Amino acid sequence: MSLSLRSSNTSAPLLSTKQLNRALLHRQMLLERSNVTALEAIEQLVGIQAQAPTPPYFALWTRLENFQHEELSSLFINREVVRIALMRSTIHLVSAKDGMGLRPVVQPVLEKSLQSTYRKALHGIELAPIAHEGCRLVEEDPITFNELGKLLAEKWPDLAPSVLSAVVRTLVPLVQVPPRGIWGSSGQAAHTSAESWLGKSLAQPPSLESMLLRYLGAFGPASIKDMQRWSGLSKLRETVEALRPKLSTYTDEQGNELFDLPNAPLPKEDTEAPPRFLSEFDNMLLSYDNRSRIINECHKPLVFTVNGIIRSTILIDGFVCGTWRIEQTNESASLHIHPFEKLSPAEREALTAEGAKLLAFAAASASSRTIVFTK
Repeated sequence: MSLSLRSSNTSAPLLSTKQLNRALLHRQMLLERSNVTALEAIEQLVGIQAQAPTPPYFALWTRLENFQHEELSSLFINREVVRIALMRSTIHLVSAKDGMGLRPVVQPVLEKSLQSTYRKALHGIELAPIAHEGCRLVEEDPITFNELGKLLAEKWPDLAPSVLSAVVRTLVPLVQVPPRGIWGSSGQAAHTSAESWLGKSLAQPPSLESMLLRYLGAFGPASIKDMQRWSGLSKLRETVEALRPKLSTYTDEQGNELFDLPNAPLPKEDTEAPPRFLSEFDNMLLSYDNRSRIINECHKPLVFTVNGIIRSTILIDGFVCGTWRIEQTNESASLHIHPFEKLSPAEREALTAEGAKLLAFAAASASSRTIVFTK
């Protein structure tokens, strides 16, 4: 008999959506900014989604006291953090330690993604030689996926360059090297192997159990489906059941069973939540099967685009209530705030004050800075 994903423990405390929201904001350093270092924050969050170079800077700015661009840029240059494909087969900014440790745990996610995308093209193809040659090429000199694919196609002309580079991305842990990821720099994403860049072999992977415990520390309380959504891994029930004696359990308003670390903070639902500006691709919007604790279902189409972009968002009273973008020229910068619903005067004032700080961070050299509300 299959196990239901709904709670069979009727005595488990019920947590309201707003209680779950406040727990999430607390663990994500969004109820009040934290004084930890950028590296500590990145590890506490189990990485930051980082498809584009600049969102991690905004993600850290909105969570940390006195965060400056140079702190993260220095971590890149000193090879203390890396951008690497991890959870959900997407690029994450993580500490060097987590890059080497978490990659083996989520490797099945990347392999599943490769097969689902290129199954027909790769039918009957031996992948190990492609990965070996690709690793040699990127360690010889960091190169883009486009360059890598073209070089590999010289030996495997029957396969498209994009397929060949995808094989290497999947089977060889690759990192994007600077200047990619450095604030104020530009350039295409060039890759080399994590082992070559960091000068060490892949770490003995942490157990799946320890990775899920870290997820709960940053995103809990959460259901098994939530854990699967965040990691990209499937069939986690057996692992979570083994952890059950060590965990607290709750029920949400939809009747789903939630798991959490014992004695983890659960702020009261009336805890004040200041306005916050979230970066593109913020993991809070991507790490749950049930996202009601952070965004209303009716607002998802306004944030998640058809081409896979997750827009930068604003939080009012802890929930997504609009999007934002910055337009910048050589001398001026403007922050455009698009609320989904009409804001109260107090909410507009609070967003304006926080937005002014955001503009000062994003466009320090601009001689003119303005804030524009679209409604």
